[in-house]
Amino acid sequence: MTEETRITLQTGAGGAKMHEFLNKIGCEKLGIPEKFMETDSFTFKAGKKNYNFTTDMFVVTPLFFNGGDIGKLSVCGTVNDLITGGAKPLYLALALVIEEGFLEEELFKILKSIKDTAKEAGVEIVTGDTKVVRRGECDGCFICTTGIGEQILKNRPNPARVEDGDIIIITGTIGDHSVAILEAREEFGIKTGISSDCASLNKPFLEVFESGIDCKFLRDPTRGGLASVLNELVLSSDSRIEIFEKNVPVRKEVVGFCELTGLDYLNLANEGKMVIVIKEKEKDKTLDILKKHRLTEEADVIGRISKKEKPVVILHTAIGSTRIVPFPVGELLPRIC
Repeated sequence: MTEETRITLQTGAGGAKMHEFLNKIGCEKLGIPEKFMETDSFTFKAGKKNYNFTTDMFVVTPLFFNGGDIGKLSVCGTVNDLITGGAKPLYLALALVIEEGFLEEELFKILKSIKDTAKEAGVEIVTGDTKVVRRGECDGCFICTTGIGEQILKNRPNPARVEDGDIIIITGTIGDHSVAILEAREEFGIKTGISSDCASLNKPFLEVFESGIDCKFLRDPTRGGLASVLNELVLSSDSRIEIFEKNVPVRKEVVGFCELTGLDYLNLANEGKMVIVIKEKEKDKTLDILKKHRLTEEADVIGRISKKEKPVVILHTAIGSTRIVPFPVGELLPRIC
C-alpha cells in the first residue's frame, strides 16, 4: 500500500488536498451531487418554508484556549455554517465522544459553555448522544453538532451566482483563532495575548438578511483560512478574484506572529468571520449594518470578482506588487477546530 492511498493530516487541513478528497468521497463514493458539495449546508422544504441542515465535527487541541473552548466552538461553528446558507439557526443536536478518565469537572465546563453559547445565539439544544471510549482512543473529548435553521434569504447563497463586478467583504480581522490556539499549545514560546475570534454571527447576519441585501456567496473561513475560501470560490464560479492587502484587516500581533513563524495569515483559521459577495451597489448598506455590531464592526471590502480574466486569486500587496494566492497545501495546523 502506498502513502497516497492512506489518509493523512493534509486530508483535513482545509486546503487543496481536503477539497479534492471531499469531492472524491462526496461525489464519487457517496453520489452527492456536486452542487451540494459547494455549500456548508443542505436546503429542504417542509410545508411552506425552506430549512437548512448541516453537521460538523470538532476535535480541537487544546480543549480550552484564550477566547473559548471546544464547547463554544461546536455551537458557533454550526450556527455559522447555517448562516452561510442564508438561514436563521434554530435547533442543534449534540453528540459527545468522551475518553475514559476525562475529568467530570472539565466536561461540565464544556457543557456550560455549550449551554451559554447556544442561549446567546438563540438556538436550542434538542437532542444528542454520548459515547465513552477507552483511554487513548480519543483526545479527551470530541463533539459533533448538527443544526437546522429556517431559510431567510429568498435566493440561497451559491458560488454559481457571483457575477462580474461583484465585491468581496470580510467581516473582521483574520488569523486570530489559529494564533490563539498555537499560543495555547506553547509550541513556539511566543506570547501575543491574542484571543480566538470564536463567535456566532447570527445577530448581524439576520439583520443583513432581513434588510433584503442579496448575499450571493457566504462562507466562514475556518480551516485553510481566507486563501482556501477564495480559491474554492474561484474553482466553483470560474472567476478571477483580486484582493487588496491594505484592505484586509489583520491585527499587528498576528502579523508579528507570522513574521516570526513563517506562516501566512491568509491561510490561518478563523471561527468568527464571514466572507460575503454582493453587488457593489449594496456595499454601503451592507457595511452600515455590519459596522453597528461588535462582532463585525471591522468589516471591509477586500476585493472584487472578474469574469473576464483567467480564474485565479491575485493579491495586490501593500508595496504595490502582485502575487498569486494559491490553495493552501500541506498541514499547517492540525486539530485547529
